[in-house]
Amino acid sequence: MGNKRVMAPANEVDLTAVKYEAEEFQAPHMTGASLKLFVKLLEAPLIGSLIVSYLKKQNKMVEMLRNTVIPETPMFKPEFPPQGPEPCVVDLEEDGKPEDRVELTFTCLPHFDAAACWTGDSTPSFRYWKIRDYAYAYRSGLATPSMVAERIISSIEEFSNKNPPAPLLIFFDANEVRKQAAASTQRFEEGNPLSTLDGIFVAIKDDIDCYPYPSKSGTTWIHEVRPVRKDAVCVSRLRSCGVIFVGKANMHELGLGTTGNNPNYGTARNPHSPDRYTGGSSSGPAAIVASGICSAALG
Repeated sequence: MGNKRVMAPANEVDLTAVKYEAEEFQAPHMTGASLKLFVKLLEAPLIGSLIVSYLKKQNKMVEMLRNTVIPETPMFKPEFPPQGPEPCVVDLEEDGKPEDRVELTFTCLPHFDAAACWTGDSTPSFRYWKIRDYAYAYRSGLATPSMVAERIISSIEEFSNKNPPAPLLIFFDANEVRKQAAASTQRFEEGNPLSTLDGIFVAIKDDIDCYPYPSKSGTTWIHEVRPVRKDAVCVSRLRSCGVIFVGKANMHELGLGTTGNNPNYGTARNPHSPDRYTGGSSSGPAAIVASGICSAALG
């Protein structure tokens, strides 16, 4: 029986005086095929629970918890002090239709002056196109989603062929992008866009499900043991608003890092300074928006 460790009440702890003490921890170090096999064993019935129990015992986790006295009673849900409505903040109905919530969101933004952005110059200087720029161009007949799709496809291919390589997407299907863009273009021609987001190109981080693309989480194998059968909720709501998905954006392998460095598919570099990382783990979403190819991305 170890000595009891009594923790101080949370309201008496001075965080500025707390020093982090690294505990000795034993765990297997694995990558590649050995990590893939280990995950399968962990997910297997009986064997997985035995492995977890062994690791807990080796690191004395159960003993540590039994010998630690925590003065506060357990919290089964987070508690927050009462909070009144914030000024200039609009609450959206959680159960409302995604299209309606999008339109309400845009009413909360500053006024968009299309005339200031569109001067009629056929060769304007470079600037980032935002969501409302595309929405105005589509509704004014200045561009169509299919026209934009061809520009985006060529830009993505150009980034993939750079030296050094700067792969923005792990999975990209030009024909699938053209198919989505054609459907959006037809909706505009018929005068029935789904929302302000119709025809807006968005990249999805590789660990978020976006059917029919596989979700690899930056690895070479996760999609083999976990096939994608439907969209994630956030992707499904964007799709119902007419968003066009360009593909699965690059990321730090399994999201376990802050650089975005990926040994399997290459590293999504900072488009403004190719010798620098974008940061991570959502390196691909950051790089594709910073490059101006997409107005938005999920990461």
